[in-house]
Amino acid sequence: DPAALAAAAGVAPSTRQSGKHLNVAYRRGCNKNLRAALVDWAQDTPRANPWARDTYDRARDRGCRHPHAARILAQGWTRILWRCWHDRVPYNPDLHGRLNLLNQEAA
Repeated sequence: DPAALAAAAGVAPSTRQSGKHLNVAYRRGCNKNLRAALVDWAQDTPRANPWARDTYDRARDRGCRHPHAARILAQGWTRILWRCWHDRVPYNPDLHGRLNLLNQEAA
């Protein structure tokens, strides 16, 4: 599923909980080549995609540094990548719900 892909790629945070203690950390055990490819791709998308720009900007506004914001964006892209892969269709921004909302707000 998309969550497993994001975890395998290292773009999803690693969460560990024991009793009342919750630790959310950067995932170190992952496919580092896949993470590098997804993050590199995600870093380039805000220039061309309004949804990606909004996702990246909201992460930065919350106080995330660039590498963290890029991983957040890459995690969002893994959901879309997964759908395209399993539906065997190319990416179509018109089918992406949040992007449609952003385009309607801009109009």
